[in-house]
Amino acid sequence: MPDSMSEQLQRDMECEGLLECFHGLKQLDQECFRALVDAEEPLTVDEVAETVDRERSTAYRAIQRLLQTGFIQKDQVNYDQGGYYHVYSPTDPSKIADDLQRMLNDWYAKMGQLIQEFETKYEDIETAAPVES
Repeated sequence: MPDSMSEQLQRDMECEGLLECFHGLKQLDQECFRALVDAEEPLTVDEVAETVDRERSTAYRAIQRLLQTGFIQKDQVNYDQGGYYHVYSPTDPSKIADDLQRMLNDWYAKMGQLIQEFETKYEDIETAAPVES
């Protein structure tokens, strides 16, 4: 079960915690993201798997989750004699930050709406029910 908001605010969080908080990414996803950020050039899935010391299929699933969230991008590299392979690199941090900010703003607006609905719903109950002392 996810932590409550008050529990999340009380614990020490690092900026990488945003990956988990906003998108539910796992520790392995964060490790793969860090491997791509630390790399001097784009990496293949096999190279990411070796860096994080996991099986290729496990690293591939983490890479897919990172692609879905937009934290990384995939490029195709063509061989001269035909064929190709894919490499992965982190998305520009400012684009990621913009997307996170937009998501936070949407969440904030939704929470504000729900708080207003809560107040309206229970305000009616308070005025209808007599308070006994």
